[in-house]
Amino acid sequence: MPRPRAERPAVNAIHPRPAWVPSLQSAPSARASAGIYRSTKLYDHNEGLSCCFRQWRAESHCSLVHGYALAFRFVFATRTLDERNWCMDFGGLKPVRAWLHEMFDHTMLIAADDPHLGEFQRLADLGLVALRVVPAVGCEAVARFVCEHVGEMVAEATQHRVWLESVEVREHSGNSAIFERDVGDCRPHH
Repeated sequence: MPRPRAERPAVNAIHPRPAWVPSLQSAPSARASAGIYRSTKLYDHNEGLSCCFRQWRAESHCSLVHGYALAFRFVFATRTLDERNWCMDFGGLKPVRAWLHEMFDHTMLIAADDPHLGEFQRLADLGLVALRVVPAVGCEAVARFVCEHVGEMVAEATQHRVWLESVEVREHSGNSAIFERDVGDCRPHH
């Protein structure tokens, strides 16, 4: 017959802290750190962010209107956690999700300098496309555009405690681009 295992007492107000449990009073605060906390949020391909665009400068089929169900991965960063010990409150990202749907759900992205912008605007006027004119198209340009816009939303929502460090835009499992903000542009200044 096996020997019974020695029971360890539960750590609570009734039992004193056993030697094998580190003291919480000597532990550094989890909320403030000399390092950086990061958290991520993914809006995957099945989020339904299907949009089309064209890269008018391309000398290939990419100059034609084509589309993808885009995916977005956000990296948030902070030096100080909130009162719940969170970097970013994922429940607070509903405005970000709504904006992504407004910009990329069954829409057409056209660069502001596209020589055929007027033709696309006529299609929009006829109700044939939900046109979104952006500074530039392509995964890299979209990643930057999204990072700048969502970065402002995050800074405002967290009183500049959290910054959006990077955004990855995926066309599909094989192609993606990442825009990472310059550290000096996004960290809060204390």
